[in-house]
Amino acid sequence: MKKISTMLLILIATISSYQIQAGEDNKPFAEERIVLQISDNNPFKQTLVLNVATNLIKNYGQDKVDIEIVAFGPGLRLMFKENVNSSRIQGLSTSGVKFSACKNTIAGMTKKLGHAPELNSNAVPVSAGVVRIIDLQNKGFKLIKP
Repeated sequence: MKKISTMLLILIATISSYQIQAGEDNKPFAEERIVLQISDNNPFKQTLVLNVATNLIKNYGQDKVDIEIVAFGPGLRLMFKENVNSSRIQGLSTSGVKFSACKNTIAGMTKKLGHAPELNSNAVPVSAGVVRIIDLQNKGFKLIKP
């Protein structure tokens, strides 16, 4: 009986641990974890980073790849609400792609523009784009800079 109780406690602890990890990771069964960096304002590069995300989803399937696009510096313009790629960002977001926008860049652009840039509703501000990339790499994400 004591052995069964011990095994039951271990099982409960394992399930609880898994649930905590799954709560932090919305794609616990992803085979690949990719962070895509966009740091320049070139429209070709903006389209390219979105194409790479689309191709990764087509190759692995949306449940088997975890993708986050991190924008900082001039690349933040990809996350502007009026960017020509807004509908593509919406579609990728629906497929589970996350979008992070650097708060440091937002602050700098606010000073330069005289007002805060209006971001795409899918863009989540993060303290610093580079720090976000480092954090994701520490969690096993592979950095791709198209």
